[in-house]
Parts: sequence; structure tokens; C-alpha cells
Amino acid sequence: MTAKIVALVASFVIATISHLGYGGIVLLMALESACIPLPSEIIMPFAGYLAATGAMTLWAAALAGAIGCQIGSLVAYYIGAYGGRPLVERYGRYVLFSHHDLDLADRWFRRHGNITVFVARLLPAIRTFIALPAGISRMEIWRFNLYTFTGSFIWSLGLAWIGMKLGSHWDTLGPYFHRSETAIGAFLVAGAAWYLYRHLKSVKRG
Repeated sequence: MTAKIVALVASFVIATISHLGYGGIVLLMALESACIPLPSEIIMPFAGYLAATGAMTLWAAALAGAIGCQIGSLVAYYIGAYGGRPLVERYGRYVLFSHHDLDLADRWFRRHGNITVFVARLLPAIRTFIALPAGISRMEIWRFNLYTFTGSFIWSLGLAWIGMKLGSHWDTLGPYFHRSETAIGAFLVAGAAWYLYRHLKSVKRG
């Protein structure tokens, strides 16, 4: 079952970006930042690979990723601001969101303040959920937008750059992969497997 879910996630990411281009990046990153389990660790490296092939540009892909994060984060922010923690705890499990995820993001926010929104955007896992405690605390919206966009752009650019560099060196992986598509698939599936395993485990605990 897990293998099927991983394959489905990877196929969805590839198909969406392949068909919608930059709009697909915006859509997928918006979903990820709205606490839907679509890992940016898969989305942006694949966009970077497309940049290596000339189908996209690195900077435009990173910008699309940051815009998507901004949109999704605002959705999560307003859910937190107007629904509060009870709403998140009640319905979060339907998108693989557990109490553990919220507790982690909440601790970071209370401990480090508003700057956490920027720092968290550079960290795996916690970056997806940090908008919720920011909304619950009614963080100033202009500051939230500034920190979210800046951190998300850096994150998106870094992941896309890795994907671009990995894509430009497929020939050096010849002994291990016969085709570049195989390498992409292996990379995406490994990332999706880790991400989904963590969330499924958290939901069972939560």
C-alpha cells in the first residue's frame, strides 16, 4: 500500500508540473504550504531538473515555488487565525496532520517569536506547519508575508538548484542508472517515501 501511495505522489507531481509548467509548481507548493502532504523536497528538485533540460529557468522556478508557498501559507494562516487550534486538531488528521506536527511548530513559534516563520521555511517538516501557530497568535500579516516569501524563495531556489545540478550530471551515474528517467524516479520515490512515512507515523501517534 505504501509503495502505491509513493508512486501515486511521484506521478502526480511529475504530471502536474509537466502539464502546467510554472503554474504546476505554484499549485503544488501552495498545497504543501496549506498542510497537504506534497513534499517540496520532490516538487522543487524536479523543477530544477526541468531547468537543467532547458524547459524552465532556475530563477523562475524558484519564484513560482515561493509564490505557491505564499498562497498556501496564507490559507493556513487564516485557518489558524479564525478557526484556532481546536479546528486544526479536529480536522488535521484528514490530511495526515497530527498533534505532534502542531506541537512542534507551536513550540518553535513560542520559543523564538515571529522570526521563526522565516527560519522554519528553511527547515524540513516544520516549514509546512509554521503558518498555523502564526495565525493562531495573529502575527502581523505584513511581517508574516515578508518572512514567508523570503524564506520560501531561498528554500525553493536551493532545492531547484540541487535538482538542476543532479540533472546535469546524469551521465556520471551511468553504472547505476541506465536512463535519466530512472534516476529521477528513484530520487522522487525516496523523497516521497520518507515524507509519507513520517506523516503516517505521526498521525498514528497523534
